[in-house]
Amino acid sequence: MNVGIRNREAHASILKMRIDRKKCCYCGGCVGACPLNALELWETELVVDEDKCTDCGICVKCCPVGAIEAD
Repeated sequence: MNVGIRNREAHASILKMRIDRKKCCYCGGCVGACPLNALELWETELVVDEDKCTDCGICVKCCPVGAIEAD
């Protein structure tokens, strides 16, 4: 499974969320919980759209396997 972050270079200084590829079970719970639709599942990849993400932490709280952590 791949974890991608759109616009990483443009927003590297504000990136506060980390996704552990080994823990992620690809369930989509974080995608459904995000109020801003900043997370997407693409076949075998979880993508974070940092233009939408506000680091609210809802995805961190709803992940059943603890794959998302806030830095």
